[in-house]
Amino acid sequence: MFSIERWTEVFDAIRKNKLRTFLTGFSVAIGILILVLLLGVGEGMKNGVEEQFEQDAKNRISIWTGVTSVEYKGLNPGRRIQMENKDYEILVSNYGEEFEYKSSMNRNWNAVFSHENNTGSYRIEGVLPDYQFLENAGMIQGRFINFEDQENYTKHVVIGKKVRSELFEDKNPLGKLIKSNGINYKVVGVYQDPGGDREESRIFLALSTMQKVFGRGNDIANISFTLPKESNYEVALEKSSALVNEIETILKGKHTVAPFDTSAIRVNNSIENAKQFYDLTDNINLFFWGVGIASLLAGIIGVSNIMLIIVKERTKEIGIRKALGAKPGSIIWMILHESIFITSISGFIGLLLGLLLLESVGSLIQSEFISNPEVNLNVAISTVIVLVIAGAIAGFFPARRGAKIKPIVALRDE
Repeated sequence: MFSIERWTEVFDAIRKNKLRTFLTGFSVAIGILILVLLLGVGEGMKNGVEEQFEQDAKNRISIWTGVTSVEYKGLNPGRRIQMENKDYEILVSNYGEEFEYKSSMNRNWNAVFSHENNTGSYRIEGVLPDYQFLENAGMIQGRFINFEDQENYTKHVVIGKKVRSELFEDKNPLGKLIKSNGINYKVVGVYQDPGGDREESRIFLALSTMQKVFGRGNDIANISFTLPKESNYEVALEKSSALVNEIETILKGKHTVAPFDTSAIRVNNSIENAKQFYDLTDNINLFFWGVGIASLLAGIIGVSNIMLIIVKERTKEIGIRKALGAKPGSIIWMILHESIFITSISGFIGLLLGLLLLESVGSLIQSEFISNPEVNLNVAISTVIVLVIAGAIAGFFPARRGAKIKPIVALRDE
């Protein structure tokens, strides 16, 4: 219930003890400020990890081959395993409905391309249409490789933004020709990649064209696919791990590779990597929460100590109030009022300062692992609620102690 007299008492007490009130409020404000900043940095680290994984599809699984390391079924170690189109077709036939995006790929690491007087050496990759989404290649001009290119062996290429700037400078490359080894290729699209210049220094064309022009037959270097996003990482990890095991079994059986040979057929599951990084950021967040709450508790304990001093100073006043009929509940509420007010105002100030600092400084942070540090609105609201409760707890025990003082004892206090 609102009482002007009660608020007048609170403000009078604060006015009489300005320095003490300031120091008490300052400790609470610093505690919440540290908590907000730490949580912001923790969220920034999580965002940074997400952006790193966005450079390629988060739930991407890639398969490539190497050399056998053990003898198996009479075959000597040291055999190089070569995947072919048939391997991709078998996986699509068995698991196609479970894949979100899928593509096989072959590449030439150093192909020299030219346009007019400009020349450059680039990695050229023969891919299927879904590869755009596996690489998060965003089209900024034209289109990506399509199924018509694959079916008709077209010499259409999609170039990276860096390739465009080096070969075409300020010109529009769409429809223009670039040449490699006497063969002309028509540019049908330009892409950009979150990975930057290194990823944008590639040229894509249809896998069928790549195999034909570069004499690769039916060979493929890599198979990649993604799985649909799940509700949480545990479910995604369980499904992807089970699928990876089945695929490894199929491919090892087809190529006569020992089940325990880890070098002949290799699988990279980005979901496993993502889980490791997210576990790390979760642990860091827990650490930040711990440090922030410890700082906040230090401030709250300071409030409680100040309330004890206030109760001691006002012991005689409390005795008079009780002698005049004041109930213990009103004594407790009198002390709590001041405690909650100081804690809440100081907390709001610390919270506001923390949010302003994150807003103004966060955008200036240039780091691969910290991006857009911020505090979730729900977390901020929860922090305010915790502050009010903490302020009440900080003042309750001193207030209850004051309420238990007998009037006669309080009136004798000097």
